[in-house]
Order: sequence, then C-alpha cells, then structure tokens
Amino acid sequence: MTRAVTPISPVRIPNTDIHYAPGIKAGNWVFLTGIEATDYALGLHPSVAGNPDLPYHGLPKHRREGDFICSRFKELLAQAGTSFTNTVRLDQYYPTWKAVDPYHLARKAAFGNYIPPSTSVLMEELLTRGADITASLLAVVPGDGRDTQRVPTPQVTAPQWSGFVPAVTSGDFVFIAGQMARGVDGNPDPRAHVASHSRWGGYEIRRQTEYLIGEKFVPALRAAGSSLGNALKAQVYLSSIDDTPHFLDVWNSHFGARQCALTIVPTTAFGLVPGVIEINLVAVTDRGQTKKQIIDGSIPAQMTYGAAGVRAGDLLMLSGMMAVDASGPIEALRNGRGLPYFGGAARAQMEHIVRAIKSVCAAGGASIENVARIHQFHTDLGEFYSMHRAWQEALGDAPVPFTAVRVPAPQPVPACSVIVDAWVYAP
Repeated sequence: MTRAVTPISPVRIPNTDIHYAPGIKAGNWVFLTGIEATDYALGLHPSVAGNPDLPYHGLPKHRREGDFICSRFKELLAQAGTSFTNTVRLDQYYPTWKAVDPYHLARKAAFGNYIPPSTSVLMEELLTRGADITASLLAVVPGDGRDTQRVPTPQVTAPQWSGFVPAVTSGDFVFIAGQMARGVDGNPDPRAHVASHSRWGGYEIRRQTEYLIGEKFVPALRAAGSSLGNALKAQVYLSSIDDTPHFLDVWNSHFGARQCALTIVPTTAFGLVPGVIEINLVAVTDRGQTKKQIIDGSIPAQMTYGAAGVRAGDLLMLSGMMAVDASGPIEALRNGRGLPYFGGAARAQMEHIVRAIKSVCAAGGASIENVARIHQFHTDLGEFYSMHRAWQEALGDAPVPFTAVRVPAPQPVPACSVIVDAWVYAP
C-alpha cells in the first residue's frame, strides 16, 4: 500500500537521524502534532527564552511561548490550505500550571472568537528543555461537507477563561472537548463529588465518571445527533492510575466493554483542583453515512483497555497501547531489568507496539505508512530515542508525526514505560 499522507514542513533534527513531521495532510484532514517553541539546533527558541540579563523586559515568557506556538499553527495550517476557522480539536500538555493562562491569552489573540474543543492537563516534562507548552491540533480542509459547525450545548459549557467551544461537528464526525466535573458555572458540581464530611457514601472516581457520562457526554452527543453507541475514541486522564478498574467498571456499564478506542493516561493534575479525571471524546452521528467499525482481536487483548481500533470513514483510531502480551509485560521487560542503560527493553517495547499497530491497520484496511498522529506518554523521556528508532524504521525514514511527554509513574501496567496513542488515515 502506497503512502497516502503528505508531511507538512518536515524537519531533520540537526546532529540526529530523527525525521519529524510537525504536520500531516491526510485527505481533508490536517494533523499538527507536538508543536513546541523549539529551535531544533538550540533547544528553546531564542525569542521565547529571552535575554537572561533582562529577564523582566517584554511579554511574560509563557505568553511568548504561546504566541510562538499559535504562529506556528497558523503557518502550518496555511501550508495545508486551511485556517483556525476549520479546526476541530486541540490537545495541550504543560509541566506547570503557570503556563496555562498566558497561553490562553495567546490562543484567544490568534484564534479569535472560535477556539475548537480543547483538552489541557498537567504532565511532568516535555521533550524540549525549558519548554512548558506542547500542543497538537486537528483541522479540516474546507469544503466536501466537512466545514466545522458548533453544537449548541447549554448544559455542557467551557470555563469562561478558556473560551473553547465544548462540541463541534465536521461532516458526520463529532468532537467533544475534555470534560471535568464542573457545573455550568465552572465550579465543582456537588453531584459529581463525595461530600467532604463523608468517609464513604460513594467513591470519587466513580461519582465523577458517572457525572461526565450522564451530565456531559450524553447531552453533548444528543445535541450533535449522536449517542454513546457511536462513540469512536476517548482519551481518559487519571490523577491516580489506581482508579483504572473503578473507571472501567463505570465506563463499560454505559459504553460496553471494548466498544470504542480508549486511551488511559496517568496525569499530574487538572485545571479543576478536586478533579480526578478528564475525558475527551470523538463520535459519529447516528444518521450519517459514516459508520463505526470495531477492529479487534488482531492483537493481545491485554495491550489495550478498549477496542484495538475503531474505523469510521477515512480515519482509523487506535486505543492506547502498551507492550503487553497474554502473560503480562513482554519478555524483554521481564528479563531486561538488569541492563537498563542499554536501551534494549525500551526499544523492544516500541517494536512490540509498532507490530501491533501494523496488525490493527491490516485488519482495518489501512497501512501504518499512513499514520497521521502519534502521542507517546513516557515515564522516562530518556528512552525516547531508543523507542523512536522503531518508528523511523517502520516508516522507511519518512517524517514521523510525534509528540512525547513524561507522565507520572506507574503506567496502567506498571512494568511498562510508554503508552502509544495513534491515529491512522484510512482512505
């Protein structure tokens, strides 16, 4: 199968063999992945780092960083023949909460009155030393019935300071922003939380998950002409990975086990202080021509918590994958602990995951060559390069659309050190 995606502004990282694609055009979709304020010869871009001898001159560092990222977004979108008006999803990760509000100011200045559904969570570390924002954006090329439409959701709102649209449609696809246990006024909703004076009478992760499904996703999907049964993919961020079984018990009771692609990611903190979970969602409409197809059974079930993949139209969305087989962590992890600095266990993890992605692509009528976005969640970014080689070889040295962040340990399978969340174009 020939490659059907076009890299946008690919970069060969100086003094390395890493070939990075900040953007991928895939049919009418445009994926911008891992956009940071980076000069790939120096590290943090000088315009953002500023003059260390004049630290308080000019705009705040995080505002400069946000402006740089938004300017890069605009440039890459223009190269793909689209603009901010046609964006449908934003994902942002920050190592510090202090970056968020200045970034929001930059985002508002760049995007104007329309900011697409957004997810922002705190993580431990980014690939660029000194960087405090990494962002990924999904857009469409206008026309062909995929123009972006806002979904009216009076019950599902966004915090006033963020300003994003809670839900949009593009053709038959529905994109819902990251949801937390907030009421319409932006404050914690008592229905989602165990009373502060109660030692029992509910369990916080279960209360918040039930609330998000019943009070956020059901109304938003209904307003968009969709339903839980047509959910394609969800990213779930947990402040305590120990909550995974409780979350899954509640989630599966509403969505069914392995009925959508599901990525569960350990997370440092959220914008809502008492929040323990944030979820974003992609779906298709109930009456549209684009139908949901579950792709499962082609890899060990233990690698994922949801369907191995879900195809809808020209997108194949995969669950977050870990290097696991039916017995648990792969043999290289079980036997390679005494040689942690040789990179063998790290590379073996990614090779196992890449093989699984190839298998899911084959089952879904797609090709790994058309991977459009890769999010890697590491517990040790020092393993990034060893793992990246597996991708570079799988794609024949073509540019790789990656971002990588460090998350708090442990992962949902504690011996594993990476989760891979991938989207593949399936024309």
